[in-house]
Amino acid sequence: MTARHVALAITGASGAVYGLRLGEELLRAGARVSLLISAAGFAVLKQERGLDWSASTDLAGELQRYFSCDETRLSYYAEDDFFAPIASGSSAPDAMLVAPCSMGTLSRIASGNSGNLLERSADVMLKEGRPLVLVPRETPLNAIHLEHMLKLARLGVKIVPAMPAFYQRPDTLDDLVDFVVGKVLDSIGVEHVLFKRWGS
Repeated sequence: MTARHVALAITGASGAVYGLRLGEELLRAGARVSLLISAAGFAVLKQERGLDWSASTDLAGELQRYFSCDETRLSYYAEDDFFAPIASGSSAPDAMLVAPCSMGTLSRIASGNSGNLLERSADVMLKEGRPLVLVPRETPLNAIHLEHMLKLARLGVKIVPAMPAFYQRPDTLDDLVDFVVGKVLDSIGVEHVLFKRWGS
């Protein structure tokens, strides 16, 4: 993969590990990452991963240390920062991933309700015709969830549910996470070796 710019958003759905692993793999592949974390996303990161970043006075620096990179590779933007470059089609990233994607976020993206930078960035991807990938993590799904996903799929959005496969005989939780992360990376053309492919 040549260096690309990818916006990566972590929302408040369970499964923060998917967003973290995607960040690691995108950076490994040479991408430049603009990271967005919703308020609920911070709460889930603390609950599920023990990462208490919400009160950090140097969040960009803390994230760069976590991902072992510098400001040229990873940028962080607060959800109310509508002056961020990714808020405009004139500076749109090459792709955007929302992982995990809460049903609330998915609903607002489907309705064009851009109340924060995450939602505005997704709207930019839609209007500019650039790849937008959502990783919904919810079960069971009700008819409203499914209708919103169908609407977005018809607009060209890739819906990659957090549904790991078992044909590769996973040994660990990391194997299950990596399968989903690999499928997301496949959807934007990023090479990886995160899982054994069928028939290989």
